[in-house]
Amino acid sequence: MSPHVHVASGSGWFPISLLLALLLTEFLYLRGWLHRRSASMKVIPPWRVSSFSLGLFLIWMAVGSPLAVMDEQMLTVHMIQHLLLMTFAPPLILLGLPAMPLLHGLPQQLVNAVVGPVFQCPPVLRAGRMLVRPTFSWLAATATLVGWHIPAMFTLALQSGEWHLFEQASFLVAGLLFWWPVVQPWSDAPTEPRWSILLYLFLATLPCDILSAFLVFSERVAYPVYLSASRQSDLSVLADQQCAGALMWTCITIVYLVPAAILSTRLLAPRNSRADLAQSEFLRSRTPQSGSKRVEVL
Repeated sequence: MSPHVHVASGSGWFPISLLLALLLTEFLYLRGWLHRRSASMKVIPPWRVSSFSLGLFLIWMAVGSPLAVMDEQMLTVHMIQHLLLMTFAPPLILLGLPAMPLLHGLPQQLVNAVVGPVFQCPPVLRAGRMLVRPTFSWLAATATLVGWHIPAMFTLALQSGEWHLFEQASFLVAGLLFWWPVVQPWSDAPTEPRWSILLYLFLATLPCDILSAFLVFSERVAYPVYLSASRQSDLSVLADQQCAGALMWTCITIVYLVPAAILSTRLLAPRNSRADLAQSEFLRSRTPQSGSKRVEVL
């Protein structure tokens, strides 16, 4: 039996199980956020709450909205799904700093009896630190991206509901792992030198650029499964493929450029501040103080 219960909605459908899971996650997050706020604990700014909610909405849009039906007809729609699940939703969710609100949103008995002991277990802690290291996160994201775009794997996911669900889940998980070192939503996470994240983001664009260039400039259809699909668009299969590649190329470049620019600004700001401080200290030391003995040099 399929893990989703489908309900018709006009020309589209949405999986009830996914919708309920997202709504439950949103409820627990808001419940925990309000609890921390009422207890005068360190409050997460409202913009982070909005970011988390928007991330959940993008997950629903990718997998549960009527848009999800068209991924079997157009590669461009399939690419939009992948971008939402791996590139847009994960950083928005992590910017919401979800760990503490979700913990405070869960029943206290469940946290004390199950969640707390599990996450405090040394093997779990070691595994968590390993999973969010930039090297592993980059490899996981690259393997997921390249692996699911191999024609055989792509066709398998498109023709099997279970494999399609697994593909979408792997994109979301890989996206969360990839963005974790960039956003760093947990204070105890291993902190690599921040300048290395610039290299991390640059290297992450390379497999995306190669795949995008192949889709854009290839003169043959990469995924023949779309040749037999019923289409509701005037685009040819090859034009649809080129559009999907161009969309991926543009979105990845812009999205990765934003955190790189922010990080570069932050890296340069402390250096400038220290230089200004040193300069002011130097000038202060060269300026005669009132009441001090004046020394004349003959």
